[in-house]
Amino acid sequence: MQPCCHRFTSAATCCRTCSICVSDNAHLINVALVSREPYRHIASHYGVSTGALQRHSQEHLPELLLKAKDAVEAAEADDLLGEVRSLHARTLAILEAAEESEELRTALGAIREARANLELVARLRQLIDQAPQINLYLTPEWVEVRALIVGALEPYPEARGSVLSAINGPGNGNGWDGA
Repeated sequence: MQPCCHRFTSAATCCRTCSICVSDNAHLINVALVSREPYRHIASHYGVSTGALQRHSQEHLPELLLKAKDAVEAAEADDLLGEVRSLHARTLAILEAAEESEELRTALGAIREARANLELVARLRQLIDQAPQINLYLTPEWVEVRALIVGALEPYPEARGSVLSAINGPGNGNGWDGA
């Protein structure tokens, strides 16, 4: 079920349930709305009100379109990556043929192209797989919280030592010395 236009998480818990979102024809109605069919035509064809169509179009359709756009972009990126991989396979075949016939100039050109293909694949993979990464230990908020915790434990040396050992323990990626 689609998110509600209000502060609730879904149309099911909203003060007003969206009749379009819960309709068996929701997808077809959305397609008609995106195709800019007149509300009165959609309303008469699917047995819904023009007011419901207007509210749905304003409150729910933008989010649906954004999700659809993201899905299309991901599919296009995967297609592009597949094409680059295919090109790379052809480049390697040319390289192999050039080496077998001892055409060194052609072989060197194929090596350059293969390297460029690999660089492109790496860049595409990074773009496709790229997710924001945050190094918690470098954020000012963590530095402040860490200082507050260690300071609060000053009267309790054993607890302070345990916390510092945990913060500075192996495998946490932190080079902080507790000072």
